[in-house]
Amino acid sequence: MFIRREKPKEYEIVYFVVKAAFGSAKHSDGNEHDLVNALRKGEAFIPDLSLVAEMDGKIVGHIMFTKAKVGDDAVLALAPLSVLPKFQRRGIGLSLMKAGHSAAGKLGYGYSVVLGSEKYYPKAGYVPAGKFGIKPPFDVPSENFMAYKIREDAANLSGVIKYAKEFGIE
Repeated sequence: MFIRREKPKEYEIVYFVVKAAFGSAKHSDGNEHDLVNALRKGEAFIPDLSLVAEMDGKIVGHIMFTKAKVGDDAVLALAPLSVLPKFQRRGIGLSLMKAGHSAAGKLGYGYSVVLGSEKYYPKAGYVPAGKFGIKPPFDVPSENFMAYKIREDAANLSGVIKYAKEFGIE
């Protein structure tokens, strides 16, 4: 498996990877593939943090981190993380997160925040975001609103996360 930055010519392939990955997902609004396209066109998009996993020349997974804010502090929102169904449960998602965290640290980001499974994301080191002073802008169980401290020198934060407008969360 090879993880690298997504190329613009691959946007259509990634669209279908994301759509397939969430097609049978338990917690999905069914629009994750459209969200990826919208985020790419927005101010929060970071091309260096839109990564693909490739196996035998085929894209089998994708991860996207976009800019978010907690007060005046920049953080990242991880969404979505997608792996083709027949390639799931092979460590591809965890590898994508690890590569994304590494790239994000080099860019100076201190935290990544995710809304997701309390059984899956802790495998990559995510813990309830409240531990770092990050609060959600909506009601959600604390075990599903998580953060990962990318850089050891990142200071704890205090405030509600503000997502990119494309997420539709006020």
